[in-house]
Amino acid sequence: MALQLVQVNFKARDDSALGQFWAEALGWSFSSEGPGVTNLEPVGFDWPDPSAVCIDLVRVPDPETVKYRVHIELATTSDAHQTELVARLKELGATPADVGQGDVPWTVMADPEGNVFSVLEPRELYRDTGPIAAVVVSCADPRAMVRFWGEAIDWTVHELTDDRALLRSVKGVGPYLEFRRTPEDEVVGNRVHLDLMSDPVDDQAREVARLEGLGAIRADVGQGDVSWVVLADPEGNEFCVLGRG
Repeated sequence: MALQLVQVNFKARDDSALGQFWAEALGWSFSSEGPGVTNLEPVGFDWPDPSAVCIDLVRVPDPETVKYRVHIELATTSDAHQTELVARLKELGATPADVGQGDVPWTVMADPEGNVFSVLEPRELYRDTGPIAAVVVSCADPRAMVRFWGEAIDWTVHELTDDRALLRSVKGVGPYLEFRRTPEDEVVGNRVHLDLMSDPVDDQAREVARLEGLGAIRADVGQGDVSWVVLADPEGNEFCVLGRG
């Protein structure tokens, strides 16, 4: 088994402008592999590596407005850092967002295209994750998600309850992957999804077959003839297994 989570993929109206926002927000480098695709990764990063989950932004004509099932949470090191980061993000074009969170110590925001994310208060758990503390997936059953994703990418389970599952690379680096139980969750299209890659890349077909054996199903999102394979996990979350471009 040799699959790793390599990036979070955003659908965007303007991949370059949104990429510039996130590059500034994270302090990462900004590049493009072709028209309509913007790539973000830490400066000097040797992709892929579990020490970071990168971000890809792909331009689409009209990203659907949906209930977002995947979002990222940003880490901070102190109360002052959290305050400074929120202020800087507002200067870059982020806006406060109300998702019914109430009075909480973290700050919920939306990027310039409306993708919701959180700036967390300082937490010891996330002291060494880098700027992205966690990639969070809303779900109906965290335990069921762990049964699938724990086998899919072989990450270590750090916490498992009826309400939350927390996984991290077996190397103990990079952000966490969290499955968070959300009441009345429903299957909807995602503007944000996960991208996996096999190592070696030529094992793509074998890994796809293994994922199907775990309960994944093929998904058609209009991708056409491409080098990656689009699948959906048991709760309908779409994700891609990358191949050679």
